[in-house]
Amino acid sequence: MTVAAAVTTPAAFAVAAPAFASAPSVIRAAERPTYEQLKQAAADAKKAYDQAVTAKNDLYEALEADSSPLKLAKDTAEQAAKDAAAARTAAEQKVTDAKDALDKAETDADKAEARKALDEAEEALVKAEEAKTKADETAKAASDAYYDERVAMVRDYEKAKKAVTTAETALKDADAALKAAGESVRENGLTSLAHGLPSKVVAGTEVDFTVRITNGTERTLSVDPLVLVSARAYKDSPVTVQWSDGSAWHTLDTGTQHVDRIESMKPGATSDVRLRVEFDAESKGGDAVALFAADASDAYNPSIHGPMKRYDFEVLPAGSKPGDVEDAEPVTPDADDDQRPGAEDGKGDDNGKQPQGDASEPATDADGNLASTGASSSPTQIALAAAGAVALGGGAVYLVRRRRTLAG
Repeated sequence: MTVAAAVTTPAAFAVAAPAFASAPSVIRAAERPTYEQLKQAAADAKKAYDQAVTAKNDLYEALEADSSPLKLAKDTAEQAAKDAAAARTAAEQKVTDAKDALDKAETDADKAEARKALDEAEEALVKAEEAKTKADETAKAASDAYYDERVAMVRDYEKAKKAVTTAETALKDADAALKAAGESVRENGLTSLAHGLPSKVVAGTEVDFTVRITNGTERTLSVDPLVLVSARAYKDSPVTVQWSDGSAWHTLDTGTQHVDRIESMKPGATSDVRLRVEFDAESKGGDAVALFAADASDAYNPSIHGPMKRYDFEVLPAGSKPGDVEDAEPVTPDADDDQRPGAEDGKGDDNGKQPQGDASEPATDADGNLASTGASSSPTQIALAAAGAVALGGGAVYLVRRRRTLAG
């Protein structure tokens, strides 16, 4: 009995290996497996490993059971050979006894009868020897067949053990690639900049502004804008944050809320998220902060994070007359502002690190306009899709993930 165990490396994973080991920072999408292909490669590797283990275990059980039909044939033939040997021994004894009887015979009649008995005994012995020879040959053939099968099974078992080792290595490689793909990456070309957010906000008044999302990468992305507004002390400065779908304003619940994403943003495209903020008229005023970023995904990078921008502004007591107010300017976030996966030391500035290759060149200038150099050129590794909330600062935090293109 022969059991073959084949272990193959999924095609998608075979393509993936050089991509993750490559040093250059530019990898064409056509040369990279998609995230779904990597997941399928890992699943295929797991299936191949399970099959290899099953094949090995089946062979081991077959060896231990020793219940092959050839085993029964061998045992039967060996017993027949033993019986044939016993029959020959008995025939030899009859010949010996017949010879003794002939030697002791005195009369001619007794001698004739003894001679006849001896002839019959010798003829029976010849037949017994022939039967034994045939039985021995049959037993040897059965034994050879049985042990040949056992040797083949042992060889197959050794091959099966090697197949398990090979499959285990392939599985570890596939899982490692998928794990590496699960690391969130930073793409500095995916920018989020506020326009019209004043540096001073009077409590009790509504402030409308926009957050412009720019896809400064080389790929079409599905983008989830991330908006966080926080007062230093929530109890003293409750804040209402709203977003517009172009026809109506929607108030965000306390905590996390998801809305439609921006689907299929092409390279160089922009989309404005319209926002409205109002601090309660009873607010005592004080410092406030707004944080903006964009999370994105494509077939190759399910978890892409653009750099975070922080805007510090002041909340003035109701009735204040601040006069002409300049817009708040973006600054580098504090160490604990950006807690999304992949941030270096909690920071989300323009120097976000890439898991492989060189860091992306910023695709915007100091004012947030697209730079003449165009889109980012560095690749980002595939990452597991980021989900849900980010809690920042000491006050109430409101988060918006944009899931539908909003007109300005």
